[in-house]
Amino acid sequence: MTSGFLTTHVLDTAKGLPAEGIEIALYRVSGNSHKKIATAVTNGDGRTDAPILPAEKFQTGTYELIFFAGDYLKRTGQAGEEPLFLDQIPIRFGINDPDSHYHVPLLLSPFSYSTYRGS
Repeated sequence: MTSGFLTTHVLDTAKGLPAEGIEIALYRVSGNSHKKIATAVTNGDGRTDAPILPAEKFQTGTYELIFFAGDYLKRTGQAGEEPLFLDQIPIRFGINDPDSHYHVPLLLSPFSYSTYRGS
């Protein structure tokens, strides 16, 4: 049994606040195949209420988080005109240590984003 898990959160860097209400989907990727394994919505702290990939489902491999940022940007008046510059933001990453905590945050503004492996 592994003891690793995956968490994420979203910070709105334009407002300097956590981004509440962003839907997130997690996929396991194998070649050209994507299998959705979890969905969550960020809370008032910009985090999911529980790990998006808990220890009992955690395994090494390639994953992709999709952040549905467009709805949030519209709701907060930051989206601009259609088509949106940023709407769905995919972040693909690998997990190679089955016993580690992986944290993949999204730093978001209406016209840019970044990520890193956090702790």
